[in-house]
Amino acid sequence: MRLLSNPNKLMVGFLFPWLLLAPVVAHEVETSGDVAATFHIEPSHNPKAGVPSRAWFALTRRGGRIIPLSQCNCQLAVYPIPRQKGKTPPLLKPALTSLNVERYRGIPGAAIVFPKAGQYELELTGKPKSGANFQPFSLSYTVTVSR
Repeated sequence: MRLLSNPNKLMVGFLFPWLLLAPVVAHEVETSGDVAATFHIEPSHNPKAGVPSRAWFALTRRGGRIIPLSQCNCQLAVYPIPRQKGKTPPLLKPALTSLNVERYRGIPGAAIVFPKAGQYELELTGKPKSGANFQPFSLSYTVTVSR
């Protein structure tokens, strides 16, 4: 019964092997004003040039309430890096669609085909539609695309 004398060791010993088998899911979180967005791009934050990747943005207001695409005039722009803000036009402006991903319902997402390997900046901007209550926002994410 020596093992039971330290329940923390028992718990770590039991859980550690399961943690090694658990899938790793990477999400990036950015904030702008009273809006936060959890960002993910599939597959596993490792997009490949010439292959469609799905990007999604779980928008939330302060307090954790989801902002669905139906409440947001959102736009997504993809820029090559390096970029001169205000001077470099977007390389792509993918159409946003409403997605259900993980526990999120109706969030903005887009299919993106990056033309070549390299780094890109994804910029998501949004304003509330009539009846929605959040501040306009601008969020950006850097994505590295492989061959």
